[in-house]
Amino acid sequence: MQRTVHIIGAGISGLSAAVRLADAGCLVRVHEATQQVGGRCRSYFDGATNLTIDNGNHLVLSGNRSVLAYARRIGTEAGLQGPPKAEFEFIDLGVNKRWKLRINDGRVPFWVFDPARRVPDTSPADYFALAPLAWANSRTRVGDVIKCEGVLYRRLVLPLLLAALNIEPPDGSAGLAGAIVRETLLAGGQACRPLIARDGLSRVLIEPAVDYIRARGGSVDVGHEVRQFTLANGQVTALALGDQTVALGPDDAVVMAVPPRSAAALLPGVSAPTKFRAIVNAHFRFVPPSHLPPMTGVVNGLIEWLFAFPDRLSITISGGDRLVDMPREDLARAIWKDICAVAGIEAAMPAWQIVRERRATFEASPEQNALRPGTQTEWKNLFLAGDWTDTGLPATIEGSVRSGNRAADHVLKNHGP
Repeated sequence: MQRTVHIIGAGISGLSAAVRLADAGCLVRVHEATQQVGGRCRSYFDGATNLTIDNGNHLVLSGNRSVLAYARRIGTEAGLQGPPKAEFEFIDLGVNKRWKLRINDGRVPFWVFDPARRVPDTSPADYFALAPLAWANSRTRVGDVIKCEGVLYRRLVLPLLLAALNIEPPDGSAGLAGAIVRETLLAGGQACRPLIARDGLSRVLIEPAVDYIRARGGSVDVGHEVRQFTLANGQVTALALGDQTVALGPDDAVVMAVPPRSAAALLPGVSAPTKFRAIVNAHFRFVPPSHLPPMTGVVNGLIEWLFAFPDRLSITISGGDRLVDMPREDLARAIWKDICAVAGIEAAMPAWQIVRERRATFEASPEQNALRPGTQTEWKNLFLAGDWTDTGLPATIEGSVRSGNRAADHVLKNHGP
């Protein structure tokens, strides 16, 4: 008899678990409480700009093996587009200086010895001073391991770690920061190529996954809120789904891929982070000038990353808690001023939209990282997934996919399809 696995939550972690399980022959039932799939990684039509935009400008790197394998499985790897080499354009607005960081493909970092490839006004010794971060443990802070000062810190380490950790780097977990460094900079340029879903996150990472699951007999339903578990004899025996109860067979399983608060409501006592950080994204309906690269890192500005899409200019500001209550019009004008400086344009502010995700990620501090649970629970057929679980990475798409894969693997290990 075919085994049924109920996936609660249709974000990236839930969909990646569902895809893996459907591929293994399980009958997958995905239940999403809201009216859209994708969670914090999705596209939607925005009436203010009259464009389809992403709720966040999520960047994938070529070394994110789990994300690329997931996209390959659902047939959309080609939708993640980027340069053939690991090259990053930067501008320091404080001194109006531009440069291109060019990381060589191999693991030996020849690029740090080439002034034309590395960050301006830095020396090779500056880079080697970062080495302790690569092997730091998760109980220490970044600021306890490396000096958070100097040109290299301001122009590379700060933007890289702020984007990855979504917390001021000195306060962030050195273990999580070290994981990012090991899997990107230390892995060489082949792992550092920036990839963007230029046709939208939903078209590349979400909708094809839903189609993949349904094509294999599974279901993905929105407006399906799981309100409660029935727990008996060490396992989940039923789900309260809306006003109905769905019984589970002895070999059925549940993957709970919901945000931490929802997880705590469904499973009281589960360990989970309790502090979160905001991310601000903004989108402007403006055709980018032809000279503007697809992505630009911004130092000493309000904005941190500028993305040039065919029909819009979009920005990201991590650690955005200070901006969540700022009047929208004031914030939009301040952001547009930075965009004009980075893009080298003079134009009136076009149609715009600001997306402020107050609980975008868990706080990547040592204390909050210690609260992240593993995949298994005390209930033998109930498993956890989500970027807030203990993936060894900060809250990233790569971490989400890995968590979903890990939950699926535990399901298959326990009983098989």
